[in-house]
Amino acid sequence: MGLGRERLTRGLLLRLGLLLVAAGLSVHLYLETQRRAAPAAPQPPPPPGRPTGQAWDQRSKLRSGGAEEAERSRRRRISYVRSARSGVPAGGGAAGPSAHSGRKGSRRWHIDLQPWAGESRSLEEEASRFLRYITTPQVSCAPLASEGAAQPGGAWAACLDPKYSLSRRMQSKRCRVYSFGLGVGDRSLERHLAAAGCEVHCFEPGLKQPHEQQADMWLHRVSVDWRDPNPAAAAAAAQRQHAVTKKLATILNDFGHRQVDVVKADMESAEWKILENVILEGVLDSVGQLLLELHLHWAGFEVGGDDPAVVRYWFSLLRELEDAGFRLFHVYSDPARPRLFLHRDLLNASSAYTLGWVNTGWRP
Repeated sequence: MGLGRERLTRGLLLRLGLLLVAAGLSVHLYLETQRRAAPAAPQPPPPPGRPTGQAWDQRSKLRSGGAEEAERSRRRRISYVRSARSGVPAGGGAAGPSAHSGRKGSRRWHIDLQPWAGESRSLEEEASRFLRYITTPQVSCAPLASEGAAQPGGAWAACLDPKYSLSRRMQSKRCRVYSFGLGVGDRSLERHLAAAGCEVHCFEPGLKQPHEQQADMWLHRVSVDWRDPNPAAAAAAAQRQHAVTKKLATILNDFGHRQVDVVKADMESAEWKILENVILEGVLDSVGQLLLELHLHWAGFEVGGDDPAVVRYWFSLLRELEDAGFRLFHVYSDPARPRLFLHRDLLNASSAYTLGWVNTGWRP
């Protein structure tokens, strides 16, 4: 009996000893591991949103490569419009596809309507204010480059006064002209400016070819609009050799033009919505002179409201021109046109007026 207890006690002591040895070895190994692995000094966290190490190096290489590729692409993009004498792109540098994305001011969604002309909000009050406004030049301009006063559709005129930029741009052969129309009209003004050294682009929807050169002018099968077409509709129009309609900002971007010294437009009652789009998208900053025929015999395409509201809207659009630095320098009313104002004989108003504005703050 006593011998059995002694053996049991020895067995328990042996097991306890083995456990203690194992625990000691574990503690020793842990301390040795901590001693050999010296702790790294704490590093400050990276700035938020900025990758570090290999990720940063890789992103930098990608950005650098993208910038180099963009520069190579920009150099490869050569306008099809070339100077016959020098063989370089005519009209100066190109702006690229995003030429108008950083335009002064932000995009607007509606124009600022002017107060009513009178408390009664009558057509007579609105028409009187509007007609007085469009028949009163705000600045004098001499000399003028113009068509003959007897030309059909009205006499167009560009301001060549030395205090504005067009005359200087013509002397340096750096001026550019856009001419929009829905039919082949008189182009004596365009020919005059082309002969003076301007780069003239006429946008003619009825052309058989997308682009043609005629004497000193370029002709394009494109028409200006107040909205860009659906891409599918534009592709279909191109396949059928129909004119493509685009906003002025899109046309400028497509041609790589930052500025146009003269924009001439006779759009047969589409001018009101086109002018609204040009104002809202800030394209006026790129225009030196705006020559426009206004049609008053009806409200115009997609212009809604009763007659007094329509005239108030017209007047507000033209006041937006004044707010942008444009001043009226030329007024012409063709005596052969009917005396018709919104389908009625009112204040002996003509159905159409050809007007010219100069951007007094324009610095090309």
